[in-house]
Amino acid sequence: MNKQQTLRLALIGALTVGASSMAAMSAHAANAPKMEKCYGINAAHKNDCMSPGHSCAGQDAKSRDPNGFVAVPAGLCSKIAGGSTKPAKG
Repeated sequence: MNKQQTLRLALIGALTVGASSMAAMSAHAANAPKMEKCYGINAAHKNDCMSPGHSCAGQDAKSRDPNGFVAVPAGLCSKIAGGSTKPAKG
């Protein structure tokens, strides 16, 4: 086997491994649960993202902020006391 054939086989092997890894990651993403925003259930400094007064995760100083949300699997929010899929008005 010459050098060019060896390199060609190595490249084909690397591409095959990369393609199979991407396929496995796609299959895992397809099986991931759908998530929804659940407002009013956060612990202080445990919100997922923006609320009135700040724009970053973990900055909500108020527990159970009706405008602070945490991402939960779809359908779970309605089962949590005080949870809402919509922020408070105002």
